Amino acid sequence: MAFSKLATVSTLLVSASLVAGHGYVSSIVANGQNYTGYLVDKYPYMTNPPQSVGWATTATDLGFEDGTEYQAPNIICHRNGVNAALSATVTAGSNIDIQWTPWPDSHHGPVITYLAACNGDCSTVDKATLEFFKIEEKGLIDGSTPPGTWATDQLIAAGNRWTVTIPSTIAAGNYVMRHELIGLHSAGQLNGAQNYPQCINLQVTGGGSATPAGTLGEALYKNTDAGILFNLYTTLTSYPIPGPALFSA
Repeated sequence: MAFSKLATVSTLLVSASLVAGHGYVSSIVANGQNYTGYLVDKYPYMTNPPQSVGWATTATDLGFEDGTEYQAPNIICHRNGVNAALSATVTAGSNIDIQWTPWPDSHHGPVITYLAACNGDCSTVDKATLEFFKIEEKGLIDGSTPPGTWATDQLIAAGNRWTVTIPSTIAAGNYVMRHELIGLHSAGQLNGAQNYPQCINLQVTGGGSATPAGTLGEALYKNTDAGILFNLYTTLTSYPIPGPALFSA
């Protein structure tokens, strides 16, 4: 009986440590200003949490979305995603630094960033109507020694920070930035890939006249896509990054 209880406690502790290892976007820096993201391990437990540029989610376990959610709303801005009240101002053509909380080094995979025009106020837009165009993607760096070196490894090496450039040609306006890490460590089986989408409201200034066509969030991926159903535990020379084609400025 005592051994059984100890084993149960041990299992729970291991499970908790694995969950605690998953990250989220805690802040961004745009135009030299720091903006706090939605702190999912703190704000849900506050009566009146601060307003944020990051969309709220109920993923307090720091968990993921998988292939069973690809044609459902949770894949858009994570679990039960709710519009952020604020927006970060950024000049088209400039960089945004995205700060993640610590990311587990076992969760190898791509880093992908999208934008979607809100065509109005991002704090009230219906997420199901957002059409995302991909502005940045990075996947396999070196696949010579399984499981390889990936974009997420570069993120970790940079202090869990990622930098993305807002295209200089897009029209000024309000956008939702959908920034995502995909863990491929279990992707060799159907619905094994782990998606961690994070949504941030942006107000883009300057820019040009481009209004790229996009893809609805629930149509970005299928669970059988080559870059989703994928075995990284083999020698690799390439990786097909999932999602629509990269926007070319």
